[in-house]
Amino acid sequence: MSLSGSTVVVLGGSSGIGFAVARAVVAAGARVVIASSSAARVEAAVAQLGPTAGGHAVDASDSVALDTFFAAVGPFDHLVYTAAGTLTPVPLTDYTAEAARDFFSLRLVSGLDAVRAALPTLAPSGSITLTSGSAAHRSGAGWVLGAAASGAMISATRSLAVELAPIRVNVVAPGVVRSPLWAGLSAAEQEAMYAGVGASVPLGRVAEVDDVAKAYLYAMEQHYATGSEILVDGGSILV
Repeated sequence: MSLSGSTVVVLGGSSGIGFAVARAVVAAGARVVIASSSAARVEAAVAQLGPTAGGHAVDASDSVALDTFFAAVGPFDHLVYTAAGTLTPVPLTDYTAEAARDFFSLRLVSGLDAVRAALPTLAPSGSITLTSGSAAHRSGAGWVLGAAASGAMISATRSLAVELAPIRVNVVAPGVVRSPLWAGLSAAEQEAMYAGVGASVPLGRVAEVDDVAKAYLYAMEQHYATGSEILVDGGSILV
């Protein structure tokens, strides 16, 4: 199923994986509408994406703002949710309930709210692609929140695939990706992590955002896949 002529909405589309998805969507001949919390980042991203792109600054934690955004977009074909903020390890000794609520709010709660808000204008023949992470399957010390949120999104995807059919609902679960997701770490810490993780996986490197974007395109174009998790981790769960 070609994306040519369709309209794709990417929440979290101004940077990182979301921007790579938006760029791939444009290259596939579709119109893309991106949204993120920063008006400046949205404006800069739309300028790079070209004339078949549009964008809005949206606070994904605000249900009314989401409703207003989707009403402004109008009928569309595919929803991609990649909003994630930044990510750093949180040992249980540093755990707070407030930090956990903030972490789950953007990655899970707002993602499900975006699905709710999208339904009135999302085509019945269209799709929803959510975002999880390989930590749901292979985690470690400091990743309790990441593992929990990732596992919850995978389970939610399976439930939504049944509830919302014939709309297709899938989830992409990346491993470590070279992206702004890790901006909470220093440049040296990021490079050390990329090198360490890359050396530990069968493919010998961490993912680039364009590697992961291909999985989202597959989820949109594969018209007989629903309730599926697409793992893009370089084989990390195998070792």
